[in-house]
Amino acid sequence: MTQPPPPPPNQPPQQGGFGPPTPPQQPPQPPQPQPGYGYPQPAQPQPGYGYPQPAPAPQPPQPPQSGYGYPGPQQNPYGQQPPAYGHPQNPYGQPTQPGYGYPGQPPTVPMQPQPGQSGGGRNNSVLLIVVAAVVAIALIVAGGIWYASSSGDDGKSHNTASSSGGTGGKTGSGGKEKVPADPAGKVLFEVPMPHANDLISTIGSWLTDKVYAKSGVNEIVGYDPAKGTKLWTIKLPGPLCAASKHVTDDDKTAITYQPRPDTKTSIGGCTQIAAIDLDAGTKLWTKTVKSGDYPVDYENVTVAQRTVALGDSEGGAAFDLDSGKPLWLPKPGDDCYDAGYGGGAKLVAVRHCGDIDNERVSIQTIDPKTGKVLSEYKMDPGIEDASVVSTEPLVVAAEVGDESDALDYFSIDNKTGKLLAHISAPDNTYGGKCDGSTRIEDCHQIVVGNGKLYLPTAEHDGTGEFSRTNEIVSFDLHTGKPTGQRAEAGDGYTLSPLRMDGGNLIAYNEPPYDKGGQVVSIDGGTFKSTKLLENPSTRSVHDVEIDMLPEFAELLFANGRLYMSEVHARKASSSYGKDLAVAFGTGG
Repeated sequence: MTQPPPPPPNQPPQQGGFGPPTPPQQPPQPPQPQPGYGYPQPAQPQPGYGYPQPAPAPQPPQPPQSGYGYPGPQQNPYGQQPPAYGHPQNPYGQPTQPGYGYPGQPPTVPMQPQPGQSGGGRNNSVLLIVVAAVVAIALIVAGGIWYASSSGDDGKSHNTASSSGGTGGKTGSGGKEKVPADPAGKVLFEVPMPHANDLISTIGSWLTDKVYAKSGVNEIVGYDPAKGTKLWTIKLPGPLCAASKHVTDDDKTAITYQPRPDTKTSIGGCTQIAAIDLDAGTKLWTKTVKSGDYPVDYENVTVAQRTVALGDSEGGAAFDLDSGKPLWLPKPGDDCYDAGYGGGAKLVAVRHCGDIDNERVSIQTIDPKTGKVLSEYKMDPGIEDASVVSTEPLVVAAEVGDESDALDYFSIDNKTGKLLAHISAPDNTYGGKCDGSTRIEDCHQIVVGNGKLYLPTAEHDGTGEFSRTNEIVSFDLHTGKPTGQRAEAGDGYTLSPLRMDGGNLIAYNEPPYDKGGQVVSIDGGTFKSTKLLENPSTRSVHDVEIDMLPEFAELLFANGRLYMSEVHARKASSSYGKDLAVAFGTGG
């Protein structure tokens, strides 16, 4: 197993004092990231947001380039200067350039639904792959912005405080989060970056009413959610490899980890599977799955209802969450395998069949107790990977075509396997990211609820000098059309969807260089934003906050508190952030 890659590009140290911009210095270049663990690689340099590159003539003083949200383009510690995620590639004035938050052509591409079954359980034999011709109807919408009304269909909620996406209730229905009399926040506690001899995975953070739990170096630690006092520690022999983002109603989840640390002479492998009681701080059981004589290396794990499900090219497996009893195991010689699963309210498998030259991906809703296939949608030929954004309603994301960073979203009826809508989200117009090649549920800044898909738009110029901003928009999951809803971040801020709160959308607002970040609640009906929390704007706090951006870090918000954490620990000599996690709140 390869070492986990370095973390996503953080920002170089600020030169000079906190306040007016000063010219930055070129930061040192750390080692290039290595593949593995499914984490994103640094973006390649691209032109700015549709505007020509500035000429080297005299110009106003340049802003600092040392933090996300600082005015102007950022410096990249890898020696590149890419635009913010999803910036357009076309020069200004190109006729294909869409307006902010709306596609230049309709996002709905009618596709041929392919419902069907493929066996009665996880140990089914080779699936018959029928390659159907797909006719894509390209529609041209003239006149700029296309408005459409939302269907307003409901989505059932499930307990996933740690989820980066999820489903919500009726449009406009009240959520659990209370609006404070004063949203001004403070640092509740910080978790220092632990000592590490190398880059170590610390993926995994969870939040219950009783505990905030965060993985560290070969351990998971539970903290008091308000005070940060250590409540318990679960020691592990090696690093965590994967962690379910779903938590059951009685606060249980699942992880995979290595039986020993990686060294120069041995590789631990992600072969250990464990169920965790987050409130008690105990492992319920530990399992290993073998394919032939060798243990399977699992980097995909999820929890659906009372089932722990794991996927890999060697075959999928599932266990009863409470007892650890095997529900299904890999079948040697099977030409199909479950690469991974989406969990929560339902269990959805991303299944691969066929050889490398004729591989097909299917999305299957399955019974979490038996593995029986309840419905199936076959992705078009050429789609190699898929990510599960939500299981109820069922939405998956995939890269379609040659744009490696652009995502298309597929809304699927999980009762029939019928495709409801295909939403195209070019990366020069929209944000949000998934890594279906390694982690099936690793999606950020994408939320499903109220019968809608919520996405951030790509950053674009704000009204102030050097400022950047964006919006959150939504799409109807039945028609695939934009709803016309649009929430603005505000000048210098950048909005990212986090999760649903009843019928409201919770979003994080990344700050400019002289402000603190915010958490806002966006009404599902009116799309009006209400501030729930505003972090301190002091330089020391701001530097900690901008090291944990929602594109790569883990952000959880509940009960008026925001928890931000890193997914890697680093050597003490590293120039990256000093904290593994930080909690903000208004007080209580």
